[in-house]
Amino acid sequence: MKQILFPLAFLVLSACVTAPNVDVAAAPEGAYVLDPAHASVNWSLSHSGLSFYTARFDDISGALDFDPDAPTASRLDIRIDPKSVSTGDAEWDKTLGTGGKYFDGDTHPEIRFVSTASVKSTETTGTVTGDLTLRGVTKPVTLNVTYNGAGKSFGHPGATLGFSATGKIKRSDWGMDYLTNFGIGDEVTLRIEAEFNEKP
Repeated sequence: MKQILFPLAFLVLSACVTAPNVDVAAAPEGAYVLDPAHASVNWSLSHSGLSFYTARFDDISGALDFDPDAPTASRLDIRIDPKSVSTGDAEWDKTLGTGGKYFDGDTHPEIRFVSTASVKSTETTGTVTGDLTLRGVTKPVTLNVTYNGAGKSFGHPGATLGFSATGKIKRSDWGMDYLTNFGIGDEVTLRIEAEFNEKP
């Protein structure tokens, strides 16, 4: 019986899944909360020109106040625990997360990005500029953002909005210039994926 019921349930669920609606104006207005299970902040930099060293953060939270009638007026607030840096090497993660030459998470326990302005490029793309606070230093950063649409995320009763973003920063601007003279890149590439669930 299980061999019959499982494929049947799968077909029923699959029939209920629809593609996200990329019409920004059709998305519900209001407050959204970042879904940490479907969010990632990845970063990479040159390792002596031999490869691009890549890592991520595992502890991310945030909120989005979304205005579909004026999307550039929407506001974003993202917080990251620097000690949640993940490279695949637990000992190195601890060094990066807490070391004074790196993220210095014991002294500065939060990385924060708060949007200050947005510019529309196309119906689904644009730029978001915000203040990035890292290691106690706050500087503006601009991200290239794509709106992936609104849809339903399994287990959440309201709407879910999806976004992808990319950007580049110089780590030395935030006082993290260790080993830049030895071929370790100063320019850091950011790749971000995020889903925000509508608050009940």
